Amino acid sequence: MSEELKNEGQDARAEQEVPSSEGTEMTFTEHLEELRQRLVRCIIAIVVGFLGSYAFSKEVFNLLMQPLVRVLPPNSTLIFTSLPEAFFTYLKVSLVTGIFAVSPYIFYQLWQFIAPGLYENERRYLLPIAFFSGIFFIIGALFGYFIVFPFGFQFFMGFATELIRPMPTLREYFSFCVKLLFAFGLIFELPLFIFFLARLGMVTSSGLRKKRKYAILIAFVVAAILTPPDVVTQILMAGPLIILYELGVWIAYFFGKKEKRAKEDLPSKAGEN
Repeated sequence: MSEELKNEGQDARAEQEVPSSEGTEMTFTEHLEELRQRLVRCIIAIVVGFLGSYAFSKEVFNLLMQPLVRVLPPNSTLIFTSLPEAFFTYLKVSLVTGIFAVSPYIFYQLWQFIAPGLYENERRYLLPIAFFSGIFFIIGALFGYFIVFPFGFQFFMGFATELIRPMPTLREYFSFCVKLLFAFGLIFELPLFIFFLARLGMVTSSGLRKKRKYAILIAFVVAAILTPPDVVTQILMAGPLIILYELGVWIAYFFGKKEKRAKEDLPSKAGEN
């Protein structure tokens, strides 16, 4: 009887460790076909988002201009230097708005592309991760808009004088904003990425703590690459990135694999004894 129970337990564990592709590995061509299908679906979603956003692209761009308009000196305004510039700017606004609108679906397709390489018990996290990936991406962009933009633009406008008057173009301003919005959206994905790796047993909280000093250095390097060459904006990006890393350390501790967490607790318990 005990032998039968033992065999049943082994069978149950074996069933959990069966990859989602039912034990068959996908060929390189099949991976490419899967990638093509996911990309096509993402492109279709972006096109739908673009078409749906075009009707109110002017309102969206007016909203995007508000952080700058509030700090512009008197007699300063945004300009466009070529006839089609305003038209193409509104098209870009529609495209970016559409991408943000369908970002949960895009992240879902991304995680579904990864799914065939995971075990069945690991796939149950994909749908929540895909959903929260889109939410965190939007939260990161909102953080950039409401927190970083006001401080950053106030800093830049501090260099204006009676002889130096800012007259940013629509194209330059939009490109600047989009770069920062996407950058903040992506860095806010860090806790979810750490959660995913922790569930797979690829990272542990103790390992992340040991690499904290390198993470801080990388945070400032990433901020220097993604932001304008000024200290204020770099700190406003590096600071949240470091905080998100620390959040990821706790996420790895509480949601990492149980056997990994047990090993991490052993040294602290031994020290207490």
